[in-house]
Amino acid sequence: METVRTYTKAQMTWLMILRLFIGWHFMYEGLVKIMNPKWTSLPYLLDSKGPAASFFIGLTHDEALMASVNFLNEWALLLIGLGLTLGCLYRLSSVGGMILLAMYTLSHPSFVGAAYMMPFEGSYLWIDKNLVELAALGLLCVFPTSQIIGFDRMLGRTCPILHKLKLI
Repeated sequence: METVRTYTKAQMTWLMILRLFIGWHFMYEGLVKIMNPKWTSLPYLLDSKGPAASFFIGLTHDEALMASVNFLNEWALLLIGLGLTLGCLYRLSSVGGMILLAMYTLSHPSFVGAAYMMPFEGSYLWIDKNLVELAALGLLCVFPTSQIIGFDRMLGRTCPILHKLKLI
């Protein structure tokens, strides 16, 4: 039996602000990469030092595969950002963002003593901005902010199967 929960206006407002900020961050990162024809994830992947470093470095050995990796990264960032910002397929966008951030963390974890070509924006001990954003997306994934302000509110009315599939 499901219990009905009510949240204060302030709680929902701050959850929606968090959703918009993270959505904007993803969307902007995707747009910057798409708009720059010279952007590539090659140096980032070659600099991998995490537990899956051999996998990420292996991706760089095939030019066609790298083109696919770049395309998928750019458009995943943009579409996840749009989904979060607009509240459209919000849960799917949250989970997609968590998966992408987990991949970044597996490639570039904030281990003590790991030296990367591109310096971090501070000093981290295990928890970096990617993990903080991943945890925030986990939190947002379980709160129905897109049902209050977002396209999912309309989608839920017109296509109830999306609720049953837990996509919104």
